[in-house]
Amino acid sequence: MAATTDAPKSFADLQRLLADDIKVKVAGVDVDGVLRGKFMSKEKFLSAASSDGFGFCSVIFGWDIHDSVYSRELLISNKANGYRDILASIDLSTYRRIPWENNVPFFLVSFLDPDTHEPLTVDPRGIMKITTERAAAVNRQCFAGVEYEYFNFQETPESLVQKKFTDLQPLTPGMHGYSLLRTQLNNDYFHDLFDESAKFGVAIEGHHTETGPGVFETALAYTSALRMADNGILFKYLAKSIGMKRGVIPSFMAKPWGNLPGCSGHIHVSLRDTSDRNIFAVSDAELANGRTDAAFEDTKFMSSEGESFLAGVLEGIADVMPLLVPTINGYKRLVGGEAFWAPNAITYGYDSRAASIRILSPPSVPPSATRLEVRIPGADMNPYYALSAVFLLGLRGIEKKLKLQTPPISHFSPEDRKSGKVKMLPISLESATTRMMRPDSIARESGMLGDVFVDHFGGTREHEVKLWNEAVTNWEVERYIELA
Repeated sequence: MAATTDAPKSFADLQRLLADDIKVKVAGVDVDGVLRGKFMSKEKFLSAASSDGFGFCSVIFGWDIHDSVYSRELLISNKANGYRDILASIDLSTYRRIPWENNVPFFLVSFLDPDTHEPLTVDPRGIMKITTERAAAVNRQCFAGVEYEYFNFQETPESLVQKKFTDLQPLTPGMHGYSLLRTQLNNDYFHDLFDESAKFGVAIEGHHTETGPGVFETALAYTSALRMADNGILFKYLAKSIGMKRGVIPSFMAKPWGNLPGCSGHIHVSLRDTSDRNIFAVSDAELANGRTDAAFEDTKFMSSEGESFLAGVLEGIADVMPLLVPTINGYKRLVGGEAFWAPNAITYGYDSRAASIRILSPPSVPPSATRLEVRIPGADMNPYYALSAVFLLGLRGIEKKLKLQTPPISHFSPEDRKSGKVKMLPISLESATTRMMRPDSIARESGMLGDVFVDHFGGTREHEVKLWNEAVTNWEVERYIELA
């Protein structure tokens, strides 16, 4: 079984790896984090791999998660340009085989502008590559981890429709975080997720039940940022595929139940230099007592560059919220407070799960593991966008040598909020999109995401808001149909 460590080093290697195959599966990623792909004959695939790639319909950037064309014309893919082909460039380093599909070979593609052959900025893998190249330009490497929480239901795609997506049956009853007992129920499915991931080249660090009926949490092993984003998308694909075989629907929706905790998609980030040293870590000389020039006690076991990275994230996080929380439903998860640990303010703190940015540094972890955990995203995030946004903000902070302006805070009162001592995050996709798209948004800066990305992706979020504003929900009918 091949994983990405066995990726072909040459075209001859590729031919050898595929010698006994007749078809290959390829896929790219759309703005909602959905894999879009197809089977290709081995001959067609090898022809594309030996050239610049193959044509792929750009409509995948011109329609939404349910294949409805966006409400207004967008820059990359639209009626005016006839939804022309873009160039799908095969990334041979992503080679693996799909163990639950007769070991068919699988590759991810990145989408390029057909005229310039440059990465397409709205392509999730494209913006992630642009981000890592900007880091490399200043001799930095981006590393990351992703944790997913997700509800699991004893349902099928057919039963979801038959039940009209209501009264769904959780995989297990009750609230059983870290339970060893609950994993005995549906034991084969629980173990398949871990075991098949290993075969698929998606390394898992931890896998357990989380609090909530039928909830699991899976932490993917820390690795380079692009590989991490790939693994995040591919884990969802794997979980849904394995679930179908077992009569289970895993849901990465951020808030499927109003009265229960939502599903997080926490991301961990750090930078390394060209010698593979974690540049967020303090020096050996500072390890005993921390930095004497640290901005605050909570950051004394982080480097000054790590502080500037954190300051950059804090300064710009509200301007990139749609990349962290891209759905209408995602904002319903951000209720704040310790009950659900879903922060909704611009806060940070040492080893604090109540803060939006959790600092992990000595003494709780070794210096080499010093990192930031961004706790804002839900499981419905697109990991390429979320990671790119955080790294671009952090690199901007380092470039500008930003200093932390506010002290660490995890708990705050309504008075702190009213006085402006604590700044809040946008509370809806509509307000978040408006903020991201305003002319002076940090997201629009040339060293950040830029106008092309913001206008196109922002347009997709405006479409999502439009559909929500036009929808009549069950809550409205139940509340008003008789008594209004």
